[in-house]
Amino acid sequence: MTRLGLILCFGAILAVTPSQAQKIDGTPALPATLAAVMEGKTVPAVGVLVIRNGQVVDQAVAGIDALGSATPATVEDLWNLGSDSKAMTVTMIARLVERGVLSWEAPLSAMLPDLVAQMRPEYRDVTLVDLMSHRAGLPENHSDEAFFRTFFTDTRPLHEQRMAYLRLAVADAPVGPVRGKPSYSNTGLILAGAIAEKATGKSYETLMQEEVFGPLGMTTAVFNQTPRAGETSGHIDGRRAVAGDGNPQMLLPAGGIRMTLTDWARFCIDQMAGEAGRGKLLKAETYRLMHTPRGDSIVAMGWGVPPQISGRVGPALTHGGSDGNWFAFVALFPGRENGVLAVANAAETMGGDVAVKAAARAVIQTLAPAVPPAS
Repeated sequence: MTRLGLILCFGAILAVTPSQAQKIDGTPALPATLAAVMEGKTVPAVGVLVIRNGQVVDQAVAGIDALGSATPATVEDLWNLGSDSKAMTVTMIARLVERGVLSWEAPLSAMLPDLVAQMRPEYRDVTLVDLMSHRAGLPENHSDEAFFRTFFTDTRPLHEQRMAYLRLAVADAPVGPVRGKPSYSNTGLILAGAIAEKATGKSYETLMQEEVFGPLGMTTAVFNQTPRAGETSGHIDGRRAVAGDGNPQMLLPAGGIRMTLTDWARFCIDQMAGEAGRGKLLKAETYRLMHTPRGDSIVAMGWGVPPQISGRVGPALTHGGSDGNWFAFVALFPGRENGVLAVANAAETMGGDVAVKAAARAVIQTLAPAVPPAS
């Protein structure tokens, strides 16, 4: 559990030998690619979507919605994006900053004064930018496993649950200096979500609907971590995942929203168009701020931004996410407005991570020019 970690795979996505068949635009034949990447693995289903010139040009899903089911997985299914939804949280925060509800520069102690009594001095001056670019010095998660598990049965409002978690998390010893080398932290994004809730008086879930999903026409996004009957299920250790295998609702600002590939693509297309001044949600300079690595790193706010990926010229916007039951990966090339989204309803224990990264690499080879050989 608490497996919402950064799985950026910069230049290290596994190779795959897809079918030689290709579409006219160069996209590999997705059904053949999916069959190849799933071979020899127990992952029930894998899906891929391809974006070219800011438009969805192809998508395919292979496999079944759950072990023991005869129902095929389809492009209408909902997939848990894990930490790939961190960029969505950042975008919601950025909307509030543009309207003056929040500030990029305000210190954490002023944004969440209720936590100051428990807050270590090192964290008191960190900003939203520090929190969302993993440069606040915070550990990845508060490590008390027994405490963490109480949130699976906690019936308090989610904002109260988040504040209960954060009271302990901000007392954790830092793992590094503020604004030093990035150290991946789900706690940082939970803090950002709690800050937005306090500033607006609205829940994180309501804010995401109002600020991101609604304006982009993303109608399928859901927040419940355990799929309902009839929905595609996550898997772990050769079985369907159940409540308690992944993460509780409280952690949602750090990742775990479920939606269709098509709705995820709507968000990704807007992120790429935004840098060119054609985004629907933010000013061009705000998209660029989100996508600019901080310090001497390739880590931006909600994205990794490597100069190249899988031998292809970037910069690219990349991220991966998993709660142990699902796996998702995205690579976007904003300068070309090309990208690939790949998902699976299982992760490391059933080969979902390997299948997703292999499928993504097969498509990435057609999305940007090859990196020139070193002279």
